[in-house]
Amino acid sequence: MPTAPTEQPSTQRTDRATPSTGASAGAPLAALGQVPWSDIRDSTGSAAAIPQLLRRVARGDAASARAALEELRRRVCQYGFVVEQATAATVPFLWELAQLPHVTCRPQIIQLLKSIADARQWESVAAVYPKLLNHRENPAVWECRARQAVRARRGALRTLMAEPDGELARATTELADALAE
Repeated sequence: MPTAPTEQPSTQRTDRATPSTGASAGAPLAALGQVPWSDIRDSTGSAAAIPQLLRRVARGDAASARAALEELRRRVCQYGFVVEQATAATVPFLWELAQLPHVTCRPQIIQLLKSIADARQWESVAAVYPKLLNHRENPAVWECRARQAVRARRGALRTLMAEPDGELARATTELADALAE
């Protein structure tokens, strides 16, 4: 079974380092400006709108935050597919938001992280159609990088599972189970 290469040529830069973020790193989403969002793509084209959506999740009322999170889902993990290279860059910020007590849709953020961690569609396609791995835009690589980004911050799981919010604890336990497989 062919495996996805770790690097693949692309018409878009995907080799930039993903900033390290965390809930204790100061102001929420402080590292957003370190990501070249306009140079990477999401499902709509340029990922330039992702920072504003993340800010709406962080600062919005419940309805606004959920709407922004749903738009993020469409842009980075539509129908359970990692749809573009912006997914991996978005993941650290989702982890950061999930750890902020004032964010109103934390369980849904964890569910999105689980969807990204579970994504194997492009890898499965590449197993039966290996020529996919030779394309300039290689979605199997994006998918792998996005899963790696979720795993890289799994250290937050224990704290999130201990939260008094039962819905958040359940979603986090499901994500932990998915990452353990």
